[in-house]
Amino acid sequence: MANLIALPEPADLVDLFRLYPETAKVALPLAQHILRSDSPLTVMQRELIFAFGSGLNACHYCHGAHTAAAEALGLDTSLMASLLEDIDTAPIDEPFKPILKYVKKLTQTPSKVTRADADAVRAAGWSDDALHSAITVCALHNFFNRWVDGSGVDGSDAYVRERGEYLADNGYLPSNTDRD
Repeated sequence: MANLIALPEPADLVDLFRLYPETAKVALPLAQHILRSDSPLTVMQRELIFAFGSGLNACHYCHGAHTAAAEALGLDTSLMASLLEDIDTAPIDEPFKPILKYVKKLTQTPSKVTRADADAVRAAGWSDDALHSAITVCALHNFFNRWVDGSGVDGSDAYVRERGEYLADNGYLPSNTDRD
């Protein structure tokens, strides 16, 4: 249920963009930059991080859309549930696990992130640029999770999946957020 009276019932993220176009004008190019520009992390890895953090935050809309985007980009469809249950036993490349542990800690207890957490990422072979990319994706998903959930925006599983697949193909630029 929408928490903002001016939103329709039910409200989805595109409705929120239409209600607050100035915020969308800033947020969407930022999302495009963080999730699609050059990075040591692949686009799929960044979508996975966004989906993973959104799952930790229990944001149905963002978790579903970004899981669908990551899957459209090649993520194994069974992986996300395993990651949310236990990173250590999830069937994902070992070097990526410290990044996910860092994102999990930064999402759940940001004031407890330490240099040792960053050192674990570097010990797995990642650069500071890769760590910075993971941090910015984490910051972005936390912003969007709170904007979406705070506003009462959601969607059916089918709609959320459709939006994620659309994002995988088209990205986040404002001209790409309109419904067909």
